[in-house]
Amino acid sequence: MYELEKKLYFYALVLVPVFLGLWVYNRYWRQRKQQEFGLPDKISYLSPERSTFKPALKFGLSLFGIVLLIIALVNPKIGTTTEKVKTRGVDLVFAIDVSKSMLANDVAPNRLEKSKQIVSQLINRLSGDRIGLIAYSGSAFPVLPMTSDYGVAKMFLQSMSPEMISAQGTSIDLAIQLAATRYFNEKDKTNKILVILSDGEDHSNNAVAAAEIAKDVKMRIVTVGIGTEQGGPIKLIENGNVQYLRDSNNEVVHTKRNSKILEEVAQIGNGGYVDGNTTKTAVDFVKKQLDNSEKTEFGESLLADYQSQFQWFLGFAFVALFLDLLIRERRTAWLRKLNLFNEKNETK
Repeated sequence: MYELEKKLYFYALVLVPVFLGLWVYNRYWRQRKQQEFGLPDKISYLSPERSTFKPALKFGLSLFGIVLLIIALVNPKIGTTTEKVKTRGVDLVFAIDVSKSMLANDVAPNRLEKSKQIVSQLINRLSGDRIGLIAYSGSAFPVLPMTSDYGVAKMFLQSMSPEMISAQGTSIDLAIQLAATRYFNEKDKTNKILVILSDGEDHSNNAVAAAEIAKDVKMRIVTVGIGTEQGGPIKLIENGNVQYLRDSNNEVVHTKRNSKILEEVAQIGNGGYVDGNTTKTAVDFVKKQLDNSEKTEFGESLLADYQSQFQWFLGFAFVALFLDLLIRERRTAWLRKLNLFNEKNETK
């Protein structure tokens, strides 16, 4: 078993044909210039100690060393041992508010990016838990089904934006309903936690009532409030120009965080509420909620113990480059006697 840690460095291999092409062109250019000064045999007679083979050998060693250095950067790993590991955790769904009010920058860089930061750091601290992603505004959209692949989850997380959902507004109740019906099942014995990240603006006024659904599927709801009580305008960037969202009266829309609704939802959902304006505080709070939840065994998975092999490629690369420095372009006396490359005939 093997894996390549940083495959991105393989793109550097495009340098190999580039260097090879430049070297061939240089050889061709030098031959053309030599022909302008005289016949090849006469020029060879003027420089009898110059080898015709060693320049190619030196270039080959340099190119080989570069290839080995690139492979070392990729860091191939070999799995030496495998073992079965029991996976234990909880089912965790993040419902992120992607309405336009989340673009307000009363919290840097803005409310939506702050939500992503919190979720990303939480994912970094998970182990064995299954996670899902929901985006919601005027409607709710399942971004990612339950998975244990945290890398994929973070990729989908970064793609979340207000453009994902055409229906504007904020309907927290739809996010709760989607989590309860599509992500969680009351028959599942796993502990289920829904984490809602929002500024608390709820245009449906049904969030508190929807939180009652959590009891049916035995789901806990944790809410994270993003934004300030003073609020701020909604910053939009259109065609490179900064604008602010305006209402029908052409007045700049000023959005404020509504902590009360989030606290009520969390209370009914038997969870907790935390101010998310400080990332570490929010992450620690949610992580504590997870740690206090009983873990359920999901099954067994094979875990391979991979060991890095970059040092071998790095070592051989240095050997190749060191040999390139040692080898001179002059002919070697004892090799000249053997005449392996028919170099004696070239000077006649």
